[in-house]
Amino acid sequence: MKIRQIILGLFSAVSLCVSAQSNDNVIDEVIWVVGDEAILKSDVEAARMDALQQGQRWDGDPYCVIPEQLAVQKLFLNQAVIDSVEVADADVFQEVDRRINAMVMNFGSKEKMEEYLGKTTTQIREQWFDLVKENEIMEQVKRDLVKNIKVTPAQVRRYFKEQPEDSIPFVPTKVECQIITREPVIPQTEIDRVKNELLNYTERVNNGTAQFSTLALMYSEDKESAKNGGELGFAYRSSYVPEFANVAFNLTDPKAVSKIVETEFGFHILQLIEKRGDMVNCRHILLKPRVSMEALQQCINDLDSMQMEISKGLYTFDELAVVSADKDTRNNYGLMFNQEDASSKFEMKDLPSEVARAVAGLQVGEISKPFIMINTKGKEVVAMVKLKSRVNGHRATMTDDYQDLQDVLVEKLREEKIENWIREKQKTTYVRINEDWKNCEFQYPGWIK
Repeated sequence: MKIRQIILGLFSAVSLCVSAQSNDNVIDEVIWVVGDEAILKSDVEAARMDALQQGQRWDGDPYCVIPEQLAVQKLFLNQAVIDSVEVADADVFQEVDRRINAMVMNFGSKEKMEEYLGKTTTQIREQWFDLVKENEIMEQVKRDLVKNIKVTPAQVRRYFKEQPEDSIPFVPTKVECQIITREPVIPQTEIDRVKNELLNYTERVNNGTAQFSTLALMYSEDKESAKNGGELGFAYRSSYVPEFANVAFNLTDPKAVSKIVETEFGFHILQLIEKRGDMVNCRHILLKPRVSMEALQQCINDLDSMQMEISKGLYTFDELAVVSADKDTRNNYGLMFNQEDASSKFEMKDLPSEVARAVAGLQVGEISKPFIMINTKGKEVVAMVKLKSRVNGHRATMTDDYQDLQDVLVEKLREEKIENWIREKQKTTYVRINEDWKNCEFQYPGWIK
């Protein structure tokens, strides 16, 4: 088991211990002591039961693996005290709410989550705070330990020269794509229809005939937040587009409904839930104007005309991309960028599905036929793409894939650095393990001196 698995598994392993009702029948005792910190039998049992409930399996005896994971966590937290590592409470609250929102989506509703955990959302938030804060502190200690690890091209070349061929990373097929999009024109009558719907919802909330959260669940076209009654969770102003943020952060009355807000996603109404420092939690209902087939067909005709002009040599794809409706790519000649790593190279699985289908049959330099797709804002648009480059799957080489090889080596060195740090930290940390808990094959044998 790698150190990454140990550390990344810690939060998921113990985060739901706040709900582990099975602990009620556990006779508690201190089974490990690491420095000044105790590990209780109930801590281990909570993590074990949670793993079973979530279908997780431990790589070994859980009564050996779990205490060691918790002990590794204590080492990092001890180092955090020495180094005065801190994290902002506001960041912790944001992460707690992100995790709670994810749980709500998994369960399908806040009520189902609360029923399963046997606690209110407020209680869960309060009890998760310390767990998340410790996890964030631990991650910061790890980042500090490995922040200076760098490698030179000579080191990368030497390392992979010494590896057997089947150990060289396999780089999947990657492509670069340029895109031009057209957004269909929405008639004013359709915009008025959407606004009237939202005004109707506002009136129903104001006269008490409906709850905002119920209307969001039933009608909001933001499907993820709709599952949670439109609730978005605590977020900073920068998390939202300016038009939305300006209204959300000016809400003061939790009973009131905001004016209608237009953003690039559609039209919204909002309701305040709670403000906390520089963060706000609100509900919203999103409606999107409907797009007619006639409007989409007009966009297809426009792109067909562009494609003909390109084929005649009147314009290039690059020149026409500057008038694309896609503001994220039009200033870069239509070149798409992967949000995960800021690279222009995509694995096929990471492309929008409609783009991937259009690109699959193209040769480098060819342009697809216009097609309908859903853009990143959830809107129907018409697009055509050009395949700028394709590198087929292959074993990585220094010439073509230096960055990939560098990343592999840096990650390996980081793991080694952290593993070595744990072994050294064991030597200077007081550890006591109850006799009944010593008969284990630990990843780090230094626990028992």
